Amino acid sequence: MRETVISQNPKTYAIVFETGEEIAEGLRNFAQEECLAAASFKAIGAFSKVELAWFDWENKTYKPSVELSEQLELLSLIGDIALDKGKPVVHAHAVVGRKDGTAHGGHLLKAFVRPTCEIILTESPRHLQKELDPKSGLALIKP
Repeated sequence: MRETVISQNPKTYAIVFETGEEIAEGLRNFAQEECLAAASFKAIGAFSKVELAWFDWENKTYKPSVELSEQLELLSLIGDIALDKGKPVVHAHAVVGRKDGTAHGGHLLKAFVRPTCEIILTESPRHLQKELDPKSGLALIKP
């Protein structure tokens, strides 16, 4: 993974992942290293493998729904970073396209890059905190 600051106000990074790197863990590590408390990001690229999930309202957990191991276009990756119990947490949703033109999307669990993934991440000047929402069982942003 390579990164560079492309703007100071607001602080914005270009982050480029390379073949074999895993996006979710890489973003978590980046957020911790940069002490990010609040940010949003978007990305395009391609994957060799992706694991997506959906939120099961009844059980209040994310359930794996799609696992694809083939060359995939990353059509959209959007997400945010917020603090949960003082640590940065990444929340991302992805849509990937297969060679036949079908698309699959959901909550990102894991994604392995092939050949690249280009992320633009913008730090928020206001810190966002996540708090446990009793109805959903999820840590949600509380502005």
